[in-house]
Amino acid sequence: MDSEGFSAGGGCCVSHLESTIDGTHLPCDRVQTMHKDRPLWVRYDLPFVKTKLKQASLRDRPATLWRYREMLPLPFNSAPVTFGEGMSPLLPVPRLAKELGLDRLWVKDESQLPTGSFKSRGLAMAVSMAHHFGIKRLAIPTAGNAGGAMAAYAARAGIEAYVFMPQDTPIANQTECQLAGAKVFLVEGLITDCGAIVKAGKEPMAWFDCSTLKEPYRLEGKKTMGLELAEQLDWRLPDVIIYPTGGGTGLIGMWKAFAEMRELGWLKSDKMPRMIAVQSDGCAPIVRAFEKGERFAEPFENAHTIASGLRVPAAVGDFMILDAIRESIGWAVAVPEAKIARAMQDTITAEGISVCPEAAACVLALKELVRDGRITPADSVVVFNTGTAGKYTESVKLDLPLIKDSRNVDFDRLAS
Repeated sequence: MDSEGFSAGGGCCVSHLESTIDGTHLPCDRVQTMHKDRPLWVRYDLPFVKTKLKQASLRDRPATLWRYREMLPLPFNSAPVTFGEGMSPLLPVPRLAKELGLDRLWVKDESQLPTGSFKSRGLAMAVSMAHHFGIKRLAIPTAGNAGGAMAAYAARAGIEAYVFMPQDTPIANQTECQLAGAKVFLVEGLITDCGAIVKAGKEPMAWFDCSTLKEPYRLEGKKTMGLELAEQLDWRLPDVIIYPTGGGTGLIGMWKAFAEMRELGWLKSDKMPRMIAVQSDGCAPIVRAFEKGERFAEPFENAHTIASGLRVPAAVGDFMILDAIRESIGWAVAVPEAKIARAMQDTITAEGISVCPEAAACVLALKELVRDGRITPADSVVVFNTGTAGKYTESVKLDLPLIKDSRNVDFDRLAS
């Protein structure tokens, strides 16, 4: 996108960074990580944005996440590291809606992004900012998709990448990281163990830590999900958003986007969606904290789930997730781990959308919420599919019939 005229001197609309824990302001013109071991918000001069970005002008811009450039942190005179991240489609799902007794149900399909998941958004922004600041080496702990996205964007930028993932991470994720030239290491343990390695290596390896919310820019990339959703629904937000929650940047980012759009006067209603955070009962620290009325979540022991993106036993942004849920009058819901694989297959069969197990968990949660009356037929609902099913071939065990003699096929039996 041509950025001339957006800001004098080729700057950006960011005013400062702000501590999420105590509100301390930090400068935005240098590399920042956290404050008091907690994440940072990127804050914008929204009155200035209002003068530079007219809502109607978005229609004439390329349909990529960079169409919202004035509401993103990358300076206008710095080229993004990009694969042309298109707006993910908002797909009506009539058969699933009918099964659930809902009138308005959509799936926001993030599987169609460049690296097959919503992680493309956050890592496009984080790597673009790293490139802008001249960072030469990146490291990330990952449950899978974030590592693949960072490896791809780092390769695009010519930045060295180190990826640490649990040894049982899906093979597809391992392969995509290695093919993109990252130095990939399997770790005996969980993503928190991978994170400990990245933290310990910051000084001896001189890498920049791209962990979830340990730098402020992945969140801004994820924020574009909320901007897109509002635009796709003609600036009226749905009643309910159902979102799979591990580290929580997507849920937090969307909630931030909604607040910014409301301040800009872009929304046709002040009514905000109820944000539903979905986890597996095999790893549900946010649900447990929500149900206890606590602001911070205790680490979840013996975490296990086939939905690898949900296997985050301790999230650094736990209080940010819980704040957003409660401010929206939403809920945190845990679904039975044993039902996720079947829900994945049933959802794909019903609508053909390549949903990941994390999205299947959301469908299970939606069924529960409709059944107990917390979601009604009149509610408009959006479920986020955060990745493609092809990344999780080990999650669904197939028992396919074998034809041993192609010359002697019982076609009556095939139809039965």
